Amino acid sequence: MCSRYFLDADGNVIAYTFRVPPNERIARRYNIAPTQEAPVVRLDGAGAREAAMLRWGLVPAWAKDLGVGNRMINARAEGIEAKPAFRDAMKSRRCLVPASGFYEWKGAAGRKLPYAITATGRPLFAFAGLWERWKPRGGGRGRGTSRDQTIETFAIVTTDAAPAVQPIHDRMPVIVTPENEEAWLAGSVEEAAAVLKPYGGEVGVRAVSRVVSDPRNDIPQCLDDAEPTWDQKSLL
Repeated sequence: MCSRYFLDADGNVIAYTFRVPPNERIARRYNIAPTQEAPVVRLDGAGAREAAMLRWGLVPAWAKDLGVGNRMINARAEGIEAKPAFRDAMKSRRCLVPASGFYEWKGAAGRKLPYAITATGRPLFAFAGLWERWKPRGGGRGRGTSRDQTIETFAIVTTDAAPAVQPIHDRMPVIVTPENEEAWLAGSVEEAAAVLKPYGGEVGVRAVSRVVSDPRNDIPQCLDDAEPTWDQKSLL
C-alpha cells in the first residue's frame, strides 16, 4: 500500500524529465496525502504528453459519490485488467505519477515509526498510475462540488515489495523505469500489464521524523532523520 509520498522537484524539472510542457502549478511536496491534488503525466487527446493536477483517490465514472475515491488510492496490479473500478482506465487512461519516494510506517499502534523509501540513484522517477473523470450524478455530489463540475482523479498501482521494503510492508508502488514509460502510457493493455512488476533496482530505506505522520505537515522536515527514542537519548 502507498498512502503518502513526496516529490522533491518543481514543474520545470518535471517538464524536462518527462518531456512535457511546464506546469506552473507543480511545486515541491514533502507529504502528499489522499484527496489532495498532485501532478501526473498523461497523454492528451492528440496523443502528446501533458502534466496535469489531479485529485488522489480514483473515482470511477459510474460512482455515485466522490467519497469512493478515499478507498481507491491504490490499485493492485494483479488482475487489474478485469477489476470493475480500474479496467476502463487500464484500457485508455494510464498515467505516470512523478515522485521522489514514498512513506511507510512500522511498529506498535501509537508508536509507529515512518520510513522514507527511495529508488537509489534516481531522485525523480514515476509510479504507474490510472486516472478517471467523474461528474456528480443525482444527489451524490460530494462535499464542495457542483452538479456540472468534472473532477479528475488518479490511483497508484501497487505490486509486491522489493526485498529491502518487505520488513516494513509487503506492497509498494510500481516504479516505471524510463524505458517502460511509453509502453505504460501508450501501449496495448497487454504491453502495459507487462510493466507491472516488482522494482528490480536498488531501494533505499531510512527512518524519518514523525512530523510526516500528520498529513497537514507538508514541510522539508518530514524527511529529517528520525529522532532518537527516549531510551536512545539516555545513552547520548
